[in-house]
Amino acid sequence: MSWGTELWDQFDNLDKHTQWGIDFLERYSKFVKERLDIEQTYAKQLRNLVKKYCPKRSKEEEPRFTTCLSFYSVMNELNDYAGQREVVAEEMAHKVYGELMKYSQDLKAERKHHLQEGRKAQQHLDHCWKLMDNSKRKFERECKEAEKSQITYDRLDNDINATKSEVEKAKAQFYLRTHMADESKNEYAAQLQNFNAEQWKHFNNAIPHIFKNLQDMDERRTVKLGETYRSFAEAERRVIPIVSKCLEGMVSAAKAVDMRRDSVIVVESFKSGFEPPADFPFEDFSQNLSRTGSDGTISNTPKGDRDRDRDAAPGSRPDPKHPMSRTKNKLWLFGKKPKAPSLEDFSHLPPEQRRKRLQQRIDELSKELQKEIDQRDALNKMKDVYEKNPQMGDPTSLQPKISETICNMEKLRSEIHKNETWLSEVEGKQSSRGDRRHSADNHHHTPQGRESPEGSYTDDTSQEHHAPQQQRTSPPKPGQPNPDLHEFDDEFDDDDPLPVIGHCKALYSFDGQNEGTLVMAEDEVLYIIEEDKGDGWTRARKQGGEEGYVPTSYVEITMERNSKGS
Repeated sequence: MSWGTELWDQFDNLDKHTQWGIDFLERYSKFVKERLDIEQTYAKQLRNLVKKYCPKRSKEEEPRFTTCLSFYSVMNELNDYAGQREVVAEEMAHKVYGELMKYSQDLKAERKHHLQEGRKAQQHLDHCWKLMDNSKRKFERECKEAEKSQITYDRLDNDINATKSEVEKAKAQFYLRTHMADESKNEYAAQLQNFNAEQWKHFNNAIPHIFKNLQDMDERRTVKLGETYRSFAEAERRVIPIVSKCLEGMVSAAKAVDMRRDSVIVVESFKSGFEPPADFPFEDFSQNLSRTGSDGTISNTPKGDRDRDRDAAPGSRPDPKHPMSRTKNKLWLFGKKPKAPSLEDFSHLPPEQRRKRLQQRIDELSKELQKEIDQRDALNKMKDVYEKNPQMGDPTSLQPKISETICNMEKLRSEIHKNETWLSEVEGKQSSRGDRRHSADNHHHTPQGRESPEGSYTDDTSQEHHAPQQQRTSPPKPGQPNPDLHEFDDEFDDDDPLPVIGHCKALYSFDGQNEGTLVMAEDEVLYIIEEDKGDGWTRARKQGGEEGYVPTSYVEITMERNSKGS
């Protein structure tokens, strides 16, 4: 429906309507601006929140608990989510708000131009109407004057007392007025014809054309608003897949929380390696008292004990080498641990923690030594190139750097040797304690050195909590991280074999290169004597009696109902 034909007389209302359309567009632009400001503020607050709760830590202070790691994963996903909110704000700023502001300016200029054309056309029509109206009024006046002159002439012509000159003069005036009336009539007719033509052009050509332009402009404004509504929604919908991935990452982080692994980490972090204290011996202070039968008192001390008491010197004290005497100095295990100064050999730490720290330092020094060796080899190669091609450089200029590197290597080797000596000392003490415990109680055996896979740690601290994770579809090659070579040394020396709690079938062959592991062929059936403790290893026994650990993911396990968990 055309505005030009239906609204030809509504110029003022169309003026108001088009102004309202521009005002509405600017109002929506303001809405989008406030919306993207909210997004930017929200994203900024989320980033500040993540920064607040994820402070920078040193590598040693970084917690290893699954709850902490999962929480930091959630924080990372939340940070990515904040980035997507920033993307939404940028999309709205450029594709919606920016476009609307530019279009609003163009729309105002176009509307102003069309309204000016309409006002000019209306002014031209008003001018034609004034000319026609003036000619009409003039014609009316001239006709009235002609009528007056005719009346005067007729009166004088019929008056017998009037002179001939007066009659002639009245007659001439009558003729003049009649002529002027005729001319005014012709002028009025011409102006009327001209006005009617201009009015037809105005309402059939000029105004429809102007109103059509205004209609096109308003319809384009409507279409533009629809497009920006769509862009507004698309900016949000475009980030939904990435936001969904962020949320999935948070859910995965939640599923990664493992209470058993956290418990193992607590044990590994705070285990001292000390033996539990033995029972306190009875100290009989009444052995010097003389008790006879006349006293009517009978000693309750057994004869053998009395003999031993007599052998002991009066006022004797327990042997300081007695295990309990040693543990008296370690009662802080059950109370508040006294603060000790940090020493280079970590002797202020409990044995197990000391061994871990020494092993960690040896690993770090070994990495630094390897870097120095690589640098020395690179310098030697460069020196050989310079010797063969002197134009490329002076070989002697590299000698100071080579000497410095060799010196650093010697220092690192010395440090590694010193720490290895301390480590050997700690492991030797732990081995002797393990031997004493084994000799005291065969049923409470603790392997010397590193623990078995159920303790889930190795000499390499980087592997302490990473047991092999084999996949059935593609099992890893033999040589994946396995328990330490010494962790099974005494594991199978028990006199009483462990009971069978199930059986398994090998899905893949396993070469069992490391000590303590068991070689198995594909489809071989083994007995299960100990379940996987969460480290990826299961203890099994062959039909021939040979025992060892096999990767849990390499076998299909069937547990006995009445023996599971025993």
